[in-house]
Amino acid sequence: MTHHRNARLNEQLKREISHILSRKVRDPRVGLVLVTEARVSPDLSVARVFFRPQGNGDGVEVEETLEGLEAAAPFVRRELGKVLRLRRIPELRFEYDTTLDTARRIEEVLKEVLPGEGEREETE
Repeated sequence: MTHHRNARLNEQLKREISHILSRKVRDPRVGLVLVTEARVSPDLSVARVFFRPQGNGDGVEVEETLEGLEAAAPFVRRELGKVLRLRRIPELRFEYDTTLDTARRIEEVLKEVLPGEGEREETE
């Protein structure tokens, strides 16, 4: 039962935080941010929010965005309190989502290991 509740809460947090960041946060460091996932701890005290900046994603942009998100976290938490029906709103911890970078790296390695595969797919 709690697994389903956490899954629903994760999805709702992701949606609401995305909305708040895109519409209400005015910090220029935040800019356009894609919230890829939210994971609430089992005791609902902490939520890890994974994000990707919409720009080119270089290290400087990620650091600036992370600083802006950390500064905006108390505001976002207050806004969540207005929308969510929870006794206690979880503390927000923002983390850069490395999933896409990892997938690109795996694809590069596969192209090096299997150089003929990519050529065959392009000709078909």
